[in-house]
Amino acid sequence: MAGYDGGPFTYQVGLLDEPLFWLGHLYSCAQSEEAEELLFGADYDVAGDFQRQLWKRAEWPAFTVPLAADHYLHVVYRTVPDDAGTDYLLHHPDWDQAEVLARDDGHFMGPGLSWPELVAAADNLRPGGSTTDPHSRLLLLLPAFGDDAVPDDAVDRLADALRARTSVEDPETLAAALLKDQGAPGPARWTIGGRGFSVNDGKYSFRNPTNPFALPADRLAQVATALAP
Repeated sequence: MAGYDGGPFTYQVGLLDEPLFWLGHLYSCAQSEEAEELLFGADYDVAGDFQRQLWKRAEWPAFTVPLAADHYLHVVYRTVPDDAGTDYLLHHPDWDQAEVLARDDGHFMGPGLSWPELVAAADNLRPGGSTTDPHSRLLLLLPAFGDDAVPDDAVDRLADALRARTSVEDPETLAAALLKDQGAPGPARWTIGGRGFSVNDGKYSFRNPTNPFALPADRLAQVATALAP
């Protein structure tokens, strides 16, 4: 992947059919004790063992969600000792580098996706990625999401995905808790910036143009166009 060093990457599609994978993948989204208990239930120990083995792999598990006009969202498990984490990247073959939208690790950066962008990526059914299953795509990208204006039907949508891909006992209550917590940085407010593209006010977001580490304005515009619902 241009402009992103790491690997070797291996596309681990089979992990998406493993309920224990999702428990670890969504762990950072559960910021409250209630959400953590709802997520893991009686599977806390076995899910922890599964996740530890995943992080010990020499290869970097990766997943892809295709978008319009040959853009791709990549989810990469960075299995580096002492620097492990999950990177959420947007790439296009014509770009000289992949742009990191969010990082899920000890120094979380994000959010990188609004709720409408998340749902649009999950639902587009474009072939060529790791899965066309909207439930898997929604959960795969959820840790990169943060939005203080989720619609009323968001709980039902997330609950449907949790019910389909995990074995949690109370998907509705868990969905409500995850949408309340919204990961390490919490919700962000999304607006249309002065140059006409979507930005947010997240303190740790690459898509907040006021942050010193934000993406350049031209790339912010390209990212917003690629992710537009």
